[in-house]
Amino acid sequence: MATADQTLPFFTQYFQFEASYDSFTTFTFMVIGMALVGGYFVLSLPFSIVTIIRPHAAGPRLFLIILDSVFLVLATAGAASAASIVYLAHNGNQSSNWLAICTQYSDFCNQTSGAVVSSFIVVVIFMFLIIMSSLAIAKKH
Repeated sequence: MATADQTLPFFTQYFQFEASYDSFTTFTFMVIGMALVGGYFVLSLPFSIVTIIRPHAAGPRLFLIILDSVFLVLATAGAASAASIVYLAHNGNQSSNWLAICTQYSDFCNQTSGAVVSSFIVVVIFMFLIIMSSLAIAKKH
């Protein structure tokens, strides 16, 4: 998403229209949110290793499930907010006079659509991670 950018000339080379991810606050929210989720994945690895080495330690497992749930909500919020703007970019909205911009900015729309699909894949993986972690705790007790 952070690399989504396209510039179109308008009449002359000096007057151009640009579409980039930072033109939309929801895309910026998604980029920041997914960066935080990625950072959490990296920082949670030591806790995951501890729970593998010490399978009877319920505290770190519970801590990971709580943080996984918090970051699942963040990833879902970022993906959903970006999906709404991508939908408007593709289809527009006649009642609010929002024009579909994907007819002109096709590269930009393809990049943002791919980023939204990828973020929803992350959300699904996160959900499976939480379910598997919960089942692992339930089996231990």
